[in-house]
This record gives sequence, C-alpha cells and structure tokens, in this order.
Amino acid sequence: MRGRNRSDAAMAEVSMTPMLDIVFILLIFFMVTSAFTQEHAIKLEPPAVGTGISTGRAMLIEISEDSVVRVNGRATDISAVRGAIERVKAEDPEIQIAIQVAPKAKTGVITLVRDAAYAAGYTEGVSLALTTRAL
Repeated sequence: MRGRNRSDAAMAEVSMTPMLDIVFILLIFFMVTSAFTQEHAIKLEPPAVGTGISTGRAMLIEISEDSVVRVNGRATDISAVRGAIERVKAEDPEIQIAIQVAPKAKTGVITLVRDAAYAAGYTEGVSLALTTRAL
C-alpha cells in the first residue's frame, strides 16, 4: 500500500449536503403535487334542547346488536327500510325519524338505515340515539 497516507482517508468522506438538498426538494415536490381528499362527515342533527312542546310525531327505527332492523316495532329487512319510511312520510309529511341503536350494532347497518332516510327525502329531522340496553 505504497503511496497512501492518512490524508487520503480524510479526503474519502462523502458530503451529505447535496443528498439532503435532493431529499428536501423531493419532499416539497410530493407535498405540492399530492391531492388531499376532503372527508365527508355523517350529517346528523343533535337532539333538540329546550322547553318547547313536542308534537311526539316520530318514526322509530331500532337497530339491535344482531343487525335486526325494526321500523315502528315491526322487524323489517334492510332493503325494505326506505319503502317503509316513504310510506310513513306519505301519510304524515311532517314526521321525524329517530334511529335508536344498540351499543354493539354494526356501523354498516346504521349507515344503510341513515342513507335510506336521506334517499326517502329527509334532509332534516333524522336523529340518532345510542341506547344503554340491548334491543
């Protein structure tokens, strides 16, 4: 190993500055070009608070822990919920919808029932309540 000395070992260091510059440029490029999606939240109305007199006209939809859906006390298939809502709305257009959910009910079933209410023409008057007891 003739001709090598300690000064050659010191010269063999790699400068990290250009690599860090490239990493930051790539980071900025990907941040600028990435598309940010906006999440859509579930639109639910909080229960009304006040001392006003309630008319008591509400359609009760119960969802049990084993995904059984009951519309006004009658067991209903998930595909027939929209029809039941539309029938009741045709009889009384001012009726509200109350969805009562068991603690361990499947979220997908809750979403399907809520979507059925929206598809039946309800943009307001759909409330969701979590029960403390099993349905």
